[in-house]
Amino acid sequence: MAKVLVIAEHDGKNLNPSTAKCVSCAAAINGAEISVAVFATEPAALAAAAANLKSVTKVVAVADAANEYTLAATLAPQVVAIGRDYDYLFGPSTTFGKDLMPRIAALLGVNQISDIMSVESERSFKRPIYAGNAIVSVTAPEGIPVVATVRTASWAAVDDGNDAAIEQVVNSAALPDHTRFIELQSGKSDRPDLQTASRVVSGGRALGSSESFDIIYALADKLGAGVGASRAAVDAGYVPNDMQVGQTGKIIAPDLYIAVGISGAIQHLTGIKDAGTIVAINKDEEAPIFEVADIGLVADLFTAVPELTKAL
Repeated sequence: MAKVLVIAEHDGKNLNPSTAKCVSCAAAINGAEISVAVFATEPAALAAAAANLKSVTKVVAVADAANEYTLAATLAPQVVAIGRDYDYLFGPSTTFGKDLMPRIAALLGVNQISDIMSVESERSFKRPIYAGNAIVSVTAPEGIPVVATVRTASWAAVDDGNDAAIEQVVNSAALPDHTRFIELQSGKSDRPDLQTASRVVSGGRALGSSESFDIIYALADKLGAGVGASRAAVDAGYVPNDMQVGQTGKIIAPDLYIAVGISGAIQHLTGIKDAGTIVAINKDEEAPIFEVADIGLVADLFTAVPELTKAL
C-alpha cells in the first residue's frame, strides 16, 4: 500500500485550504494511505482539523517551539525525520510549498516534481510546462520517494467528516541555526484571500497609478472578491507583490475572474487557466486577454468599472 505524507500549511490557527487540495491529489493514488503532518508550537487544534478531512488515515502532530514560524529551513529536516518511510511527500504549490518542498527533496537526494495537476498512475503524473502551453507526463523512478508540489488550482478540496487517528511526535531532527525569524510584514484586509477566493478582480498597468487601483478595490468589495494584479502593475509599484497573479505570482482558480486593463501576457494567463468564468475589460480590442475571456468588454476601464460598480 502506497504511503503518502501531506505537509499541512497553516497560519498557526487555521489550516490553509491548500492542505485539503493536497489530500485530494493524494487520494487519486490507487490504494493510498494518507497521513498529514502538522508542525506547530501547539498543534492540537490544527491536528484535529486535519483529522476531520476525508481520506486522511492519520495525522502526525509535531510540537516544537521552533515551529512558531513556518520557516522552510526549520521544517525541512523535521519532515525528513518523519518522512523517510513514506513513498510520497506532497506539499502545495503555494509560496509555502515552493519554499519547503525543494529543501526536502535535496535532503532526501531526489528530484522534485512540480505542480502535479493529475495522477495517471502510481508513478506517473501530469504537470504544466512552458507557462501552461503544454502538459507533460512525468514518471518517477521506482524505489525512491516522490517529493512533489500539488497544483492547488487543479484539485478540489476534500470534504470534512472524518475522524482520523492523531499521533503526537517529538521532534528528533537537528535544527539549523543559520536561519532565524526577524519579523513578518503583511497587509491586512477584510477581503477574501487571493489564492482561495471564489471571485477575483485584478488590475493591470493600464490603471496608471496606485491611487487608480481604488476603482478595483471598490468593484471587488461590491462582489465580495479578492484583489489581484498583473506583474506589470506590481513592477510599476501600484500594488505589493503578494497580489501578483501569474506564472511568477499566484496560480488561482476562482469561479469568476475579472481582468481590468490587463493585456493578457502568457505568464499572466498561466495563473488563471483554471478559472471558471473570465471577464476582460480593455480598450484594446486586439488584447490577447480577449482570446481566453468568456465575456469581453472593449471600453475605457475608467468609465466602465465605476459604472459596473454602481450597477451592482
